[in-house]
Formats: sequence, C-alpha cells, structure tokens
Amino acid sequence: MAPVTRLSLGTFALMLTASLGAHAETMPDQDEMWRILQQQQREIEKLKSEQQETSEKAEAVLDVVEQGQYSTSSAASWAERTRIGGYGELHYNNLDTDDGNFKELDFHRFVLFFGHQFSDRLRFFSELELEHALSGDGKNGEVELEQAYVEYDLNANHRTKAGVFILPVGILNETHEPPTFYGVERNPVENAIIPTTWWAGGVALSGEIAPGWSYDIGVHEGLENSSYVIRSGRQKTSNADAHDLASTARLKWTGVAGVELAGTVQYQENITQGLDNDASAWLVETHAIVQRGPYGLRALYARWDIEGDGASLVGRDEQQGFYIEPSYRVTEKFGVFARYNQWDNQAGNSADTEKKQYDVGFNYWPHPDVVFKADYQVQDNESGDDEKDGFNLGVGYQF
Repeated sequence: MAPVTRLSLGTFALMLTASLGAHAETMPDQDEMWRILQQQQREIEKLKSEQQETSEKAEAVLDVVEQGQYSTSSAASWAERTRIGGYGELHYNNLDTDDGNFKELDFHRFVLFFGHQFSDRLRFFSELELEHALSGDGKNGEVELEQAYVEYDLNANHRTKAGVFILPVGILNETHEPPTFYGVERNPVENAIIPTTWWAGGVALSGEIAPGWSYDIGVHEGLENSSYVIRSGRQKTSNADAHDLASTARLKWTGVAGVELAGTVQYQENITQGLDNDASAWLVETHAIVQRGPYGLRALYARWDIEGDGASLVGRDEQQGFYIEPSYRVTEKFGVFARYNQWDNQAGNSADTEKKQYDVGFNYWPHPDVVFKADYQVQDNESGDDEKDGFNLGVGYQF
C-alpha cells in the first residue's frame, strides 16, 4: 500500500504545481493591481460624496419644514392676538317738520374695530368710522378715526392709555353699538349736550379702587368754538388747537349686579382756545342704569356752565338736559321702551328755547348682536319751532 500512497501524493503535487503555474499566468502584475486599487478608491470617494450630498439635502429639507412650521406658528400666534370687529346701522326717518315732510334713508354709520395684544400687559385698540356711506368733496359723509390708543396695565387694578379715545362721560358715549340701546336715533340729550360721540387725543388713567368702584381720569384736547355750541366744538384730534386742554374725571359704582351709577366732571379753562378771554367751562354729568330681570331704567342729567360775556350774550352760558327711559323685555328677543327728553342749549337765555321730545317704540333682536328697531317721536318745543314728529325705522348690528 505504501508505494501506491507515495505515487498518489507525488502525482497530486505535480498537478497542483501545474495549476498554480497556469493561474499565475493570468494574475495581474503590480502596475495593474495599482490601477485597480486607484479605481476602487475613486469609486469609494464618489460614494462618500453622494452620501454627503444626500445628507445635506435632507438637512435642508428639514430646515425648510421647521422654518415653515415656525412661520405658521408665528402667523397663528399673531392672528390669535389680533381682533377685528365693528358695527353699523341703517335708518329710515319719516318726520313732519316746519319745512314739510322729511323722508330719508341713510346708512348712518359703518364702523370697523382693530385691536392687537402685544403682550399680557400691552395692547392697542382702534375704531374707524364711515358716516353716511360716502365721503369726499361734495359728499354727505366723513371718514373718522374715533379711537386709536395704546393701553398698558400698570398692575392688576390700574392701567394707562395714550392716543385717541372716547371720553368717559354719559351712557352712550362709550357704549353706542345699535344692539345695546333702544331707539333708532341716539337720544337728543346725549347728542346735543354731552355730545355723543365725543373723542379726543390725550392720556388717561383708569382702574378699580375698591370692589364695585372704578375711576377714569384724563387730560386731553378741549373744545374749540367761539359760538359756544357744544357739539360743533369737538375738534376730533384733527390738527386740534391745544392751547387750552381739558381734564375729565369719572367715578362709577357697579357694586350690585344690574346696577350702574356714575358721575363725570370736566373742566376746560377756555373752550374758545383763546378767542374769548374768559370762557372757562364746567361740565357735570350723572346717570343711572338699572336692569332687574325684564325691567330696565336709564336716567341721565348733564349741565354746562360757561363763564364770560360772550357765552352770556347768546344765552349759552348755561346748557342742560335730562332724560328718563323705562323699558321692558317682553321676551328674550323683543323689548319695548318709552323715553322723555328735555334739553336746552340756551338755558341762560330768557327766551323760550327749551325742547322736549317723547319717544315710544320697540327693539327686536333675532340674534343678540343684530337688532331691528321702530319708534315714534313727538316734539313739544317751548318756541313752537323746529318740531319734528313722526316715526323712525332702523336695523343695526355688531360683531
């Protein structure tokens, strides 16, 4: 068996040597191997570069997505801190006057509110109004900036504001959206004596001093009118003459639910802005609002006292008026009212210049922020002149 084994091993060795020799003839030489290695290295570098590029693109896409999310979040936050609102009212008047029958259809007011909350303590509010549908040369209406102020909370109970704001006087001056009061037209006392709507540029401080007690104090532009007609003396912060500023202070009590009692005092050293050397003026106003279940009552008194011979000569050194308005809410959507108004813009005159007006009517609210109104008015002026008797219709809204 041994010779056979030695032969086999020898034969296997010869065969392996021949095979290796044949394979060695096909293996690359050293230069070829170097070339192959360089090619592989280039492919590896290319793969790394493509991988890096893919990674950078992915990061860029992620940045865009994150930036988009931030922008969306920022826009959403801005929208949450910004408020838009407004109100408006359309009137139809059908009145018998000294000059005959007066019939008119008028979109009396279109108002937009814009407000923004900068922070928990700082905010902005504005009110832009278009009166009588059209404005411009030869048109009946006006575009007016009634409010535009910045308000800052000094602490939990006190705040200050600066800009253009509505003065804290009367019932309707600050709250005059159509669904909030009875009657198509605003009552003549707050219209002619206070005069609603009355705004001014200046600074103010307000807050709560005790449970149920609040105050408002402001220094602002005053009236400017040498004829002593209160309503036409409003300067509306349009290049307002500021030689003689006015100061207004109000104290209000709301300590019982459904009850508001308030009083306002205003002083201006010269309501003619120097045209009359002695024309200091005091305004005193007080009012009560009571709502007990379906029963409501509003009452207001206002009086001007103006010094100087100029006001005295035309009987405008005293101007005063009051009204009382009971109402009853028949249902949640329907209410009726009656109102007695008495006012006199020349109360210092011995002539018969006192005016009286009786109003009765109803409001219908298909929605708390939408109202349809109708009322009938009768005037009984002491002079017998300038009486307006007839009915009024209106529709109004707020949002």
